[in-house]
Formats: sequence, C-alpha cells, structure tokens
Amino acid sequence: QVQLVESGGGLVQPGGSLLLSCAASGNIYSINTMAWYRQTPGKERELVASITSGGITNYADSVKGRFIISRDNTKNTVTLQMNSLKPDDTAVYNCNAGIEARPFRRAMDYWGKGTLVTVSS
Repeated sequence: QVQLVESGGGLVQPGGSLLLSCAASGNIYSINTMAWYRQTPGKERELVASITSGGITNYADSVKGRFIISRDNTKNTVTLQMNSLKPDDTAVYNCNAGIEARPFRRAMDYWGKGTLVTVSS
C-alpha cells in the first residue's frame, strides 16, 4: 500500500509561482532518491529535478535558477517550488521515489498519479 500523492497544481500566469508537494505513505522503511518529472502531449517524459536521501540536488537545464526541490525525511515528503513560470513549463508533473517497504528491504520505484500545471495568460 505504498503510494505517492501529489498536490499543488493549477493555473498560473507567466512569471508566477506554484508549490508542488508529494507525500509518501505506507509501510515505508526508507526512501532513496526522490524526483519530479513532467510530460506534455507529443513530448517524452522529462526529469525536472531530483534530490538524494543526503540532499544532493539535480535540475534540468531548463529550470535551473527557477525551481527548487527539497525534502523532509521526517515526513516522507518532497516539494518543488516553481518560480518565474513560463508557458513551456505547462505539463503534468509526477512525483517519483525509490522506496524500501516493510517487510521487504529491496527498493522499488513508485510514481504518483500526477498533477497538472498550466502556465497561461
């Protein structure tokens, strides 16, 4: 019953900001890297940002300087603060995480259902 649930998507004007949140729940032993991906019709899924269990971050070139990924290991959550949004940022954003669940200790890949972000005037 391990699952990831995203929230925070919506409609925003160019130049605006949104905060996406993702909460992991279930019989979790540990969470490895957490990440945000996005996808629009006609395009392949793109890695937007990732953060390791130790806090090391990585960003797509298109969002560097505008987005910030962070996590709270005590709450099993990851967020994506999106600033200076552009129309090209419009996409369905999915949360992803490698999770070790009880009673097994092998990490598996989990995905959220996604949240829609629309940047338009």
